Amino acid sequence: MATLKEFEEALREHGMNMALALLERLRERDRQNRTIRPARRLTGQKMTPELARQIQELHAATGMTQQEIAFKVGVNQGRVNEVLKRGKWLDDDPHAPEAVARDRAKARMRADPKPRPTRATGKSAGKIAAKSGAKAAPRKPAPQGQFAFGDL
Repeated sequence: MATLKEFEEALREHGMNMALALLERLRERDRQNRTIRPARRLTGQKMTPELARQIQELHAATGMTQQEIAFKVGVNQGRVNEVLKRGKWLDDDPHAPEAVARDRAKARMRADPKPRPTRATGKSAGKIAAKSGAKAAPRKPAPQGQFAFGDL
């Protein structure tokens, strides 16, 4: 399959100036109709039952693909698939798994990033446990080596 660039070069080689002019006119029309929408994260749009119903209506009423619907409503194609195939986001239940996950993610985004405590391992874990008065966990035995078939 040839690329558009290769097709254009072939038209030039064969002196098909009218076809080249038509191709340029089509490109210009596409540039004028092209819109750049901000990403969903920038606009802060979240998935709601109303948006899910709009996605289902667009899917039923038009022959649009999931990707086209996603561009139109401002979400990613995966969300459109979840709505169409699994019926997610169609109810207002705040305890639905997707609503709980969304709310947790939003809470994490609002919270200040806190450093996670590091977990002590090896000798330092025993020293920390000894200082606090707790008993250190018993160590696991070191793994035994294995013989290969040719070693015997």
